[in-house]
Amino acid sequence: MDIRIYPGRLSGTLSAISSKSDVHRALICAALSHNPCSIRCNVYSRDIEATVRCLNAAGAGIRYSEEEALLRVIPISGTKEGTAGIFCGESGSTLRFLLPVMSALKLRCDFSGAGKLPERPISLLTSLLREHGAVVTGDQLPLTTEGGLRNGSFLLPGNISSQYITGLLLAFPLLGGPSELQLTTELQSAAYVDMTLDTMQRFGVRIRREGNRFFYDGSTGYHAPELYEAEGDWSNAAFWLCGDRMGENQIRVSGLRSDSLQGDRAVKEILSGLFSGPPRDGERVIDASGIPDLVPILSALAAISPGVTRFIRAERLRLKESDRLAAVSGLLSALGADVAELPDGLLIHGKERLPGGVSVDGCNDHRIVMTAALLASACDAPVVITGAETVSKSYPAFFADLNQLGGKTDVI
Repeated sequence: MDIRIYPGRLSGTLSAISSKSDVHRALICAALSHNPCSIRCNVYSRDIEATVRCLNAAGAGIRYSEEEALLRVIPISGTKEGTAGIFCGESGSTLRFLLPVMSALKLRCDFSGAGKLPERPISLLTSLLREHGAVVTGDQLPLTTEGGLRNGSFLLPGNISSQYITGLLLAFPLLGGPSELQLTTELQSAAYVDMTLDTMQRFGVRIRREGNRFFYDGSTGYHAPELYEAEGDWSNAAFWLCGDRMGENQIRVSGLRSDSLQGDRAVKEILSGLFSGPPRDGERVIDASGIPDLVPILSALAAISPGVTRFIRAERLRLKESDRLAAVSGLLSALGADVAELPDGLLIHGKERLPGGVSVDGCNDHRIVMTAALLASACDAPVVITGAETVSKSYPAFFADLNQLGGKTDVI
C-alpha cells in the first residue's frame, strides 16, 4: 500500500495502544503457567500475532477477542508430539524470547521467519544454548531445536541484545533447578530486562539481581493472575508526543504510566529537556544505546528543530527490520533535511521547514513509515510513502489514528 500524506495541523487526544513489549512477555509467562489467564490488550499487531501463533503451535490455546480487547490464554500442558512449526514472522522478540524457552521444553521445533529476520544475528545465543545441553541445528533461520537445555551458570555479553537475556531468564523456571546469568559487559537496553523481571514476578517467579548477575533459586514456577493488564506503549506513543512538537500540532496521549519501566518513557524527559529550546553548548547529544526505537522519530523532530543534534551509540539500529540509520538518513535527506549518517549514529542540522513533495521508501519498516507520516504532515508539500502497510507490524490503526487527529491521507 502506498499512501499520500498532506501537510496539515494535527490536534486531539489518543489512547495509547497496549505495549507490545509488555504483551510479548505476558503471553509467554501465561503460556508457561499452570492456570489460565486473560491479558487486557487493545491492539492485535502482527508481532503479537506471531508470538500467539508460535505458542499455540507449541501446545497453548490462545485466542484474541477484539470486542473484549482480551487475549485468553490456556497454558501449554504436557509434551506435544511431533514437530512444532514456530514461524516468527518478522518479530525479533518472538524469535529471541522463544529460542531458549523452546530449548527448555521437551519439544522439537522448526523455527522460521520472514523479511530480514533470517538475516538478523542469533549465533551467540544458539552457541550458548548448545553449551548447556540444547540440541540446536543451525545458527540462522530456518533452524531446529530439540530441547535438552540444562540449568547452570550462563555467560553473556550485556551489550549484544537484551532480548537474549530476556529469553534466558524466561527459560530459567523450566530448567528444573537453580540457574545464574552473568553479563560480561555493560548492560545496554537495561529497561527491557527490568520489564522482564517485573513481568515474571507478576507471574510468581522471582529473579534476584546483583549488578550484572541474575540468580534464580529454582523454587518457583509460573502462576498466572486471573487478569493481566498490559500497560500503554511508550514506544508508539513517542511518535505522537514528538509530533506534538512539530509545527502547530496539539497532540495528547492518554493511558501511559508515568512510573513505567519501559525505556522509551525517556522520550518525555528528552522532549522537555533537549528539545525545549535551542541546544546548549552547540549541539544536543542523544545516547541511543538504551532507547534505539526512539531514534527515527526523534531524528525527524531534530530535522525541523533549531540547532544541531547528534545521535551516538546507535549502531545496533543497523540490525533492525531495516538498517535504520541508513533508512532514517535516506528519508530525511529525501524530504530536504540536512543529515549525515555516521558509523554509530546521525548528525542533523535542523531547519525551520522541509519542502517534502517527494515519494519516500518505507523500507518495510513500521517505525520508518510512522516517522515519515508524522514528518510529512509538517512539510510544505504532500509526501507519498511506499509500503505503508508495514505499520501493522506494531500499530495496525496508525493511519486511522492519524486521520482522527485531522490528518489528510489518500491511499494510492
